[in-house]
Amino acid sequence: MKCTFLLFAFLFPILSSAQKTNADVFWANLSAQCRKAFIGEMLEAPTNDAFRDHKLVMHVLSCDDEVINIPFFVGDDRSRTWIFTRKGNRIQLKHDHRHEDGSKDEITMYGGTSTSTGLATLQTFSADQQTADLIPAAASNIWWIEVVPDEYFTYNLRRIGTERLFSIRFNFENETETPPPAWGWE
Repeated sequence: MKCTFLLFAFLFPILSSAQKTNADVFWANLSAQCRKAFIGEMLEAPTNDAFRDHKLVMHVLSCDDEVINIPFFVGDDRSRTWIFTRKGNRIQLKHDHRHEDGSKDEITMYGGTSTSTGLATLQTFSADQQTADLIPAAASNIWWIEVVPDEYFTYNLRRIGTERLFSIRFNFENETETPPPAWGWE
């Protein structure tokens, strides 16, 4: 009996860690950046995209087992926050848009939920019905987020059937001072 208990005590941590999904590992890797801010660089965007001429900063503001909030600033515009929420073995990505007074923008809370546990370094999100109803042209949006430990975070958007492709990389070596709060998050 004592031998069985010792064997279980030894194997339990190994078996528990083996049961982690790729979504769990992704979540842990993203959470490891909590309370840090990073300067980003535009990798791909439409030619006329206004983001190109501004400083890009993401701030991994808060992290817990259920929600990770990441304000994303474009120059002085602090209207955007990416909200990641655990949904069982899946992760949901929503885009919270606010006005400078903190009120919700008419176009807010669009995004989608991963259809699988994804990869440990990559999660994909197809536009959900709320997004299709809110922004009909975005019904074919696919977002993917990469988190490569000790290297970078990328935010990517492709609108299927169009030339629209958007990609920003935040190298973890480009840490910056904590920015002011996003609008509506004061």
